[in-house]
Amino acid sequence: MSTDLTFTTGRHPDGAVVLAARGEIDMSNAAAFAAALNDAHEQDRAGTLVVDLTAVEYLDSAGLSALFPHVDHVRLIVTPLLAPVLTVVGLSDLTTVAG
Repeated sequence: MSTDLTFTTGRHPDGAVVLAARGEIDMSNAAAFAAALNDAHEQDRAGTLVVDLTAVEYLDSAGLSALFPHVDHVRLIVTPLLAPVLTVVGLSDLTTVAG
């Protein structure tokens, strides 16, 4: 059974594509998260993809692994509770993480 996770896309005020996730990202839906990241990136391959994780309540290693292929073109927006996790796994060293 898959954990509840929804996505919306839009544009940041600077014109970047924004993918906003809501719910929990775990091994049951990490493939859907990876597909949403790929689809959002396809909307503007030359620009930076903003991934808004402020409504994500849980992110496990499967969800984290979906982010790594995108570190060259992604900017993450996270909650203060999620930021340390991204630091520990090294994502904050590879891409922009804002709280």
